[in-house]
Amino acid sequence: MIDKGDLLKLVSAAQNYDECLRIARKYIIHGTPFVFKDREDDYYEFRDFIAKKFDIGFHEVLILGSAKLGYSYHKDSVFSKESDIDVALVNEKLFENFFDTICTFQYNKSRGLFTTTRDEEKEYNQFLKYLVRGWMRPDKLPRRILVGDIRKDWDEFFKSISYGKSPVGNYIVNGGVFKNFHYLERYYTETLLKLKS
Repeated sequence: MIDKGDLLKLVSAAQNYDECLRIARKYIIHGTPFVFKDREDDYYEFRDFIAKKFDIGFHEVLILGSAKLGYSYHKDSVFSKESDIDVALVNEKLFENFFDTICTFQYNKSRGLFTTTRDEEKEYNQFLKYLVRGWMRPDKLPRRILVGDIRKDWDEFFKSISYGKSPVGNYIVNGGVFKNFHYLERYYTETLLKLKS
C-alpha cells in the first residue's frame, strides 16, 4: 500500500507514459485492497464468488478506486463508511455479451425504430464516453436497453453483495466490465497522466 503523498511524488517524477503505466500496475491494480487489509482470505472469497457468478477467471476480478488505495487521488477524498466499492471484471467474452446488446440498440435507434428523450440521450452519451475507452458500467446502461433484463440482473447481483451481505463489509458495491487488461491499464495510466498535468 502506498500513501497519497508518495503516490503523487512518483507520478510527478514520471517522465513518460511507460513510467505511469508501471505506477498504475504496481500500486493501483496489484495487491490486496485497503478495504481487505489483513483479510486476504476474505478478499479471496469475495473475488472467487464474483468470478463464479460471471463464469470468468478469478484473477479477472479486482477492487479498484478508493477501496483499493484507502483514498481517491483524483477526488481528493479518503475511503470512508460512505464510500463505494468499485469492482472491475476484466473479461472479453463478458464485455462482448453486453456490447452486442448495445450494438443492436444503436442499430435500432439509427433506423428510427424508437425515439429518445433529451434525458435518455444524455444518459446514453455518458455511457458511451466510457465505452469508447474499453469499459462499461452495465448499471449505467440506458434504461431502454432491456434485452434479457441485463441492467436489472446486474443491479440485483451487486445489491446482493452490498450492505454487509458479503465479506467486503457494509458498503455499496458497484461493478464495471473492462474488455481486457490493456484497457484497464490504459484507463488508470491516463488518470495518472491527467493528475500529473
